[in-house]
Amino acid sequence: MWINLIEMIIGFSSGLAVGAGFVALITLLKILPRLIQLTKTVYFIHVFISSIIAGAIFAGYLSFAPIVWHYSIFGSMIWGGFHGIFNGMLIAALAEVLNVFPIFLRRLNLKVWLKWFVMAFVFGKMAGSLFQWLFFD
Repeated sequence: MWINLIEMIIGFSSGLAVGAGFVALITLLKILPRLIQLTKTVYFIHVFISSIIAGAIFAGYLSFAPIVWHYSIFGSMIWGGFHGIFNGMLIAALAEVLNVFPIFLRRLNLKVWLKWFVMAFVFGKMAGSLFQWLFFD
């Protein structure tokens, strides 16, 4: 019984630490406001916030629930597409916040191509996620 109690405390503490790190990353680096600014979708701010919260709760539930999903290739493509879009946009927003692209493109005199570089990363991450879901699942 004591072992189970200690494991529960360690698991809960670890979850709090990871959650706090995720929130700190999004908040301190201002990823979400910059993403909203880049996409010009300020009227969808509640959708962005709700989606992040719902996704975190759903992922936490799937981590502990004994659920096994068997779905088709089409279902894998949709699921992988959502993963790719989320990861790609998060990476693109993080890179934009850290001014990696603007500095790089300004030095190469390619500043007008900034939007296309960001979208290339988004679609590249999405394609990589789809490849992983379809062939290594």
